[in-house]
Amino acid sequence: MASVPVYRWHLAPDGLATRRQLRARGLRPGGQDVAAQVERPRRRRGPLVAYLYSIEQAKPVRPMTPAKWAALAKANAARRTCPACRRDAGYVVPPSLGMCVTCAFPDEQRAA
Repeated sequence: MASVPVYRWHLAPDGLATRRQLRARGLRPGGQDVAAQVERPRRRRGPLVAYLYSIEQAKPVRPMTPAKWAALAKANAARRTCPACRRDAGYVVPPSLGMCVTCAFPDEQRAA
């Protein structure tokens, strides 16, 4: 792999952007190689690294197809479904509990 230019945090030249910055503009890297990287120094650990891509070579984000929208809706519904009572909780079931709050704390729900 060829060496890429390294810039300090906030000192990257115009015309380069991270993946998130490209996405905010409605763009994607589109298969291009990393143009440069930005490093943010940290104490006691290695630096944080962000890869930069050329904005000029970036391509527009592909639109979501109806099948992708359906798959996303199905995945979100699965995250809201409680595995214990099989009902839609109306919110994402917390992974720390593994079930909806009503099933996790049944005594507190009856008292209220």
